[in-house]
Amino acid sequence: MMLRSVHLSYGFGVSPLLRCNPRFCSLASLPAIASLSQSSISASPWRSPLCVPCPPSHAVFRAFWMSSGGPDTRPDVVAATGPAAAPSMFQKPKICFCHSCGNPTKHVIPDGEEKIRAVCTVCGKIHYENPKMVVGCLVEHNDKVLLCKRKIEPSYGLWTLPAGFLEIGESAAEGAARETLEEACAEVEIISPFAQLDIPLIGQSYIIFRARLKTPHFSPGPESLECALFALDDIPFDSLAFSSIIVTLRMYIEDINSGNLKFHYCTINKRPGASPSDPRGFNVDYHLRS
Repeated sequence: MMLRSVHLSYGFGVSPLLRCNPRFCSLASLPAIASLSQSSISASPWRSPLCVPCPPSHAVFRAFWMSSGGPDTRPDVVAATGPAAAPSMFQKPKICFCHSCGNPTKHVIPDGEEKIRAVCTVCGKIHYENPKMVVGCLVEHNDKVLLCKRKIEPSYGLWTLPAGFLEIGESAAEGAARETLEEACAEVEIISPFAQLDIPLIGQSYIIFRARLKTPHFSPGPESLECALFALDDIPFDSLAFSSIIVTLRMYIEDINSGNLKFHYCTINKRPGASPSDPRGFNVDYHLRS
């Protein structure tokens, strides 16, 4: 299962890709960000629930628009412009109908909470929206890494690491190996976790594992146009699909060049409207590199 719905997008404002040579694309090119001050966000002044009407389905931020943009469509591009920023604590729920009884929901702040939730108008069930977990493999073979060219939207025709949504009933490592088998027909042995990347704006958390091929055989799966091993100097940074993959590969190249492979934990904060390959289009906050 490739990343069919990996990123929420409210529209498209794709800027031209910035060509990026990996030898000059260091982590220093990704500007640091200031942390969000909790004191800058005040609590709700309402003691009673705040009601927010649920918009019609066709107007809900144009969410999950995944197949309208052709090869240049980016899954993580939003239409507005402005500086990169952490998402609001009070993001509006997108659930308009109860998952239990099917009746409409209202968007209110339940008693004892501070965030707006979707609450069923009939049975009263509170619906919580939680982040999605994405898992994948950075497959190493003879000083090269395995990439897949996407055969599906979003980002049709662009390169990515084999990765996708974690399934119920499997560990993160099992899910990463499964995605690699599905997308590259490659059986891999997991070596170690390499990076965790949180993307709060779109509600996703990535775990990328280092892995090695069990046999030197791979081929495109049903969701890949082709698969190939790339030397680090030949990675097509101007044709990568997602900001998470760009950041992962940059960290890996720096680790290889320094001779010290580490585990990384970082947050990617996207600038609405920017191309994911533009180093000015997202900021990275590095929490752990050990």
